[in-house]
Amino acid sequence: MAELSEDTALRRFLLGLAEGMLAAEDGVDRVGDTMSQVARAYGHDEVDFFVLPTLTLVETGGGESSKIGFRSSSRAKFRFDQIAALYELIEQAKQAAIDPRAGIDRLNEIGAMKMQRHWISRVFGHAVLTTGLALLLAPTWQGALVAFGLGTVLGFAKLIRSPTLQLVFPVVAAFVSALAVFLIAPVIELGDPIRLMIAPLATFLPGGALTTAVMELAAGQMVAGASRLVMGMVTLGLLSFGIIAAGTLIGVGSSSYVPLVTTESFPWWAAPLGLICFAVGNFLHFGAPARTFWWVFLVIIVAYFGQTVGELIAGQSVNGFIGGFVVAPVVLWIAGLKHGAPSQLTFLPAFWLLVPGAAGLVGLTEAIQSPNGATDDFVGALVSIMSIAIGVLVGTAVFRFARHGAEEVANFHVDVPALHESERPPLWARFVPGTPRSFWGRPHGELPPSSKADGT
Repeated sequence: MAELSEDTALRRFLLGLAEGMLAAEDGVDRVGDTMSQVARAYGHDEVDFFVLPTLTLVETGGGESSKIGFRSSSRAKFRFDQIAALYELIEQAKQAAIDPRAGIDRLNEIGAMKMQRHWISRVFGHAVLTTGLALLLAPTWQGALVAFGLGTVLGFAKLIRSPTLQLVFPVVAAFVSALAVFLIAPVIELGDPIRLMIAPLATFLPGGALTTAVMELAAGQMVAGASRLVMGMVTLGLLSFGIIAAGTLIGVGSSSYVPLVTTESFPWWAAPLGLICFAVGNFLHFGAPARTFWWVFLVIIVAYFGQTVGELIAGQSVNGFIGGFVVAPVVLWIAGLKHGAPSQLTFLPAFWLLVPGAAGLVGLTEAIQSPNGATDDFVGALVSIMSIAIGVLVGTAVFRFARHGAEEVANFHVDVPALHESERPPLWARFVPGTPRSFWGRPHGELPPSSKADGT
């Protein structure tokens, strides 16, 4: 009974870890690999996992003694402080340094963690984050001030925790941002209005989901990848609807949705200032641990310069590939350090900076409002998203090959069901070594178990 209780606790612990990683927006292939490592650390090699973004199944034991546990994932998303605590627990679990029951208690503590920073700090952080991204996307001082104001309003609105409102919040946020920008743009030179209104929506963009979806599809996880891809496209559709609704209400023309080139020259230090604001805003708004700030800042710098160099080499459509390619090894290297930072903590800000979601939102909005160039706009947005995802995928593969070498190709294998003790094997099976009740391998004179049972 004690052994069964331990197996049950381990199953629930593994399911809880998997649900936590999904709440941290990790890919299902990585969740399965991590759970397999944890199971082996606890001495359970015969463990199978089936992971989807909304469901996790785990089978422990072998043969007819196997047990299956399942858990549907909640809609909750972890903050950065919760992600950091979760991956610390995962590192302990990989070494079997914590009892499964204690691990379950720790998971519940992580899920119930309160935000350490004051709400004013979180709202200010969202405003600073938005300002930094505006300096990188549409660099004008007037645009930066407008972005700061919109970031403050949306940051305050994000404090409202209601599952019902969260469903419609992307539409409302896009509508408010577009309404403000379209009303101010004729009066004040904002540079590129369509990209400026993207800055306050950065944390709503499904850049991470779209990139993870493409990586899952490339890894053979068709169900998970396709579902994430659909979810990301629906989110882009909601944001695009909010922007178009605001434009329709005001009565702007289709040319207002086309990105513009600003004539104002900006000093060289505007981009570094934008990167600093973006990093500080992430730190304040999402409550990341203080020790992870410099790691996040390093990844942001690498992502920005990788994307900039890629644009010089290959153009705007493929620059995301270079950015994703150079970011992935740095993120994985940091995650492997003793005092590093979890990969999700550094990946997510890099995704927002590479803005695959922004490219998709701009392309989708232009496609709807400009029927003549709809195909070109949408294809361009799709290429931008794919380039970032493929860059991350290739960079991850190169890093793992350099770190671990070539891995063996998994073979197809199905376990043969064990023969029940009460069943008599056929006569020929007794002459084959290794089969149940075989004559081979028994001490001389010992009878088969079936003969002992019936007294023959």
